[in-house]
Amino acid sequence: MPFAATHVLASIILVDLYRDYFAKRKKYFTLHTVFIAGFAGLLPDIDLPLGRLFNFFGFDLMHRGFTHTPLFALIFLIPAMILWKNKKNTAAMYFFVTAFGIFTHIFLDYIVSADAAGGIMFFYPFSEAQFGLSLLKNASPTFFAGVDAIILLLWLWHEEIKHKISDYI
Repeated sequence: MPFAATHVLASIILVDLYRDYFAKRKKYFTLHTVFIAGFAGLLPDIDLPLGRLFNFFGFDLMHRGFTHTPLFALIFLIPAMILWKNKKNTAAMYFFVTAFGIFTHIFLDYIVSADAAGGIMFFYPFSEAQFGLSLLKNASPTFFAGVDAIILLLWLWHEEIKHKISDYI
């Protein structure tokens, strides 16, 4: 299963690359927007601390439940579209990147996870069938830590080439 850093980095890097190479309205893609995308990349795992809190009070909240479904991302995507239509573009962009971060998290879990904890419920609440590719089911935690390190180093290299971040040190 991808580590938390992978979920955060994947969302940050994808939004940052979009901002650098594809966005026509770059004013909506500030560093703050990129940070929100990274935070949102971790948001589906809110069920872990909430699950512990709910268990304390006798309720069960399973990991990879509602927060790991496209429905959870739609909670943020729908307000984004409404705000965009009403010309509140900056606020809309925050909701768009939040939905994107959640979708990125779900996609990473779908690709990597189909273990004892289950896969992703794409059709929830209509079906609780779980789907996952389980491409790296035999990978060790050390492998995922190495992936995090490689992703971070590649992104820092990109930022140095594109934005000369060493000028700010």
